[in-house]
Formats: sequence, C-alpha cells, structure tokens
Amino acid sequence: MSYYSLTSIPDYYGIDALLTEEHKLIRQSVRDWVESFVMPQIDHAAQNHTDIPNLMKELGQIGALGPYIPVEYGGSGLDQISYGLIMQELERGDSAVRSAASVQSSLVMFPINEFGSEEQKRKYLPKLAAGEMIGSFGLTEPNHGSDPGSMETHFKDMGDHYLLNGAKMWITNSPLCDIAVVWAKNEEGKVQGLIVERGMEGFTTPETHNKWSLRASKTGELVFNDVKVPKENLLPGVTGLKGPLSCLNSARYGISWGVIGAAIDCYCTAVQYSKERKQFGKPIGSFQLQQKKLAEFLTEITKAQLLCLQLGTLKNDHKATPAQISMAKRNNVHMAIEIARESRQILGGMGIMGEFPMMRHAANLESVITYEGTHDVHLLITGLDITGINAF
Repeated sequence: MSYYSLTSIPDYYGIDALLTEEHKLIRQSVRDWVESFVMPQIDHAAQNHTDIPNLMKELGQIGALGPYIPVEYGGSGLDQISYGLIMQELERGDSAVRSAASVQSSLVMFPINEFGSEEQKRKYLPKLAAGEMIGSFGLTEPNHGSDPGSMETHFKDMGDHYLLNGAKMWITNSPLCDIAVVWAKNEEGKVQGLIVERGMEGFTTPETHNKWSLRASKTGELVFNDVKVPKENLLPGVTGLKGPLSCLNSARYGISWGVIGAAIDCYCTAVQYSKERKQFGKPIGSFQLQQKKLAEFLTEITKAQLLCLQLGTLKNDHKATPAQISMAKRNNVHMAIEIARESRQILGGMGIMGEFPMMRHAANLESVITYEGTHDVHLLITGLDITGINAF
C-alpha cells in the first residue's frame, strides 16, 4: 500500500482555478481508481516483474483509453487537458500504468482515428477504447531508435495482400497485444502504417526480460517473417514519417503531464516523512538542507504544471508545435527523475523500500527519459527550432 493516501495535489499557484469542473471531476475519478486499484498491488507487480491483471479493461472502464477519441468511435470526446490530467494521475500510480494507457491512446487509437479508413475506425476503436482489445506501436527497431527514417522493416505489394518483413524492439504491451500499428517502408522507400493482427502467420511477439525499469508492464518485440497483411489493413490517410511522428507528439504530450504525477507522489511522500522522522531531537523537516530540497521540488513541479497547462491550451487550439511538445517532455521528465532521486535521499535507507515509491519511480523514469525521444534528442529539436540549423 501507499505510505499515504492520494488525497491532495500541490497547487502552489492556484492553477486549479484555470481548470473546469469537468477537469477536476475527471482527475478525482482517476485518482480514486489509482488509490483503490493500482496502489494495493503495484509494489508486488514491480517487485515480481509481472503486469497488473485485467489492467486494460479497468482502464477502459474508467475512460482512460483514447479519451479524446470521438464518442461515435467509443471514446469520451474529451479535450487535451483532460487527457493530460488522466495521464498525470495514472503515472502517480506508476509509469507502467500510464505507459499502457498512453500507448493504447496516442500510438494506436490516435493513428487509426487520424489516418484510418471509416471501416478501420469502426472495427478497432470501440474495442480499444473498452480495453477489450490491446494495441501496440511498432516504430523503434533493433538498429534504429532515434533515426526512424533508416528503418529496415518493409513490405511488398503482392497483388491481393502485402508481405511484411522486419522487426521492432522495445514495444510496450507487445506480448499481450491483439493488434499492432506497424510503420514500414513500401517498395518506393516511403513509410506507411499497417495494422497487423495477432494470429497472422509469421507474426510473433517475444517478451523482453530482465528489465530494471517499468517492471509492472510487459515489453517485447514485434517480429514479421513473411506476414501476409490484407490490403484493407493499410492506413490510407498518411505517407511518410509525418504519420508516426504525429503519434509520438501526442504521446510525448501525455508523458509531459504524466511525469508530474510521479514527481508529486515522491514530493508528497517526502513532505510527510520529513515532518514525522526525527533526528537530533527534532523532525528532519526542520533542517535547512531538507527544506531546500522540498522548496526546490515544489518550484519545479509548479513550473511543470504551468508548462503543461499552457501546452494543453495550445493543443486544444491545434497550435502546439512538435518543438514545444519536445521542450515539455524533456523538461518535465528531467524534473521528475531528479525529484525521485533527491526525495529518496530525504528518506535515507527507507527510501529504497517498496513501502515507499521513490526507487520504483526513479527506475521507471530512467526509461521515460529515453523513450519517445531521448533527453538529448529533444534538446536538439529545440536547438533546431531556435537556430534553424539541424544538428542531427
């Protein structure tokens, strides 16, 4: 169980006044679910390297899968700030929980809704929204991570079907997925998206073992060996890297909100512990160095909240640029991992124990700071935006 209940959230600058009543209700409902469903079992799942049973259906029931997808396709038709708040509360529970929802929402449902045919939308989106179908996203390859344009996965037009060959790596939910949105090169070398379904001959999903991070979720590969993909499974609405990169923009936006939740979990635990733990005859929260850390935590969390709220406003107006999203993702993940590490020190030896969230969040964030654009790559994206000069 959590050391404390998830009752409060730092709001040092009165940001709640800028949220609608619907935003607050959505946030509270997800927080209540995290408290009752995730917290009692997350330490066991992380310690034992097992996923949380029935997680996707539970996420579907609370409306956390594709919340911005139109109602007619099974979504909730919510705005981008609602999506961000949902991600924040899920990652307060654990990054693995937020990752599962983020992949399903931004990397599977988003491209089908954005680039799919009407038939594809009606076939897949309602089941994905309900968690009855689990999706994964295939872009990163064993030899190509930050350079997706060099991908080797490819497909050929065989007349009545496509023949897909290649492999993808570091895929959240791959061992569990029913479908995968896979990005591959056609015979002209242009990138297109294909929906590959579990059961197609030659499609396998080996699991990745021995992770020290995101241990409460399944990670694996997507391997394609002469997989026959029906032509109606091609996403017709996009060609080129714009397709997968737009998915990553949506996911990176969700991450920028999500990691605030991890930071808040560590901060709230550290504040409570600093008031209760006594050394030299008084609470450790009375010492200057501990107060310095707590004041810096709250400052950085507040800055991240303001960054995300304005980014969400821009995204609602379809004005958020990829470079702005990169800035928020990079800043906020770095903020969260530093708070996880420093708050662990406030707890001393107890900070490494499973009863407290610091080590679990810190280990998870080591993945988050790398995936969907590394810390350094996002810096170069901002540099390119500033100078107009590509440093890649």
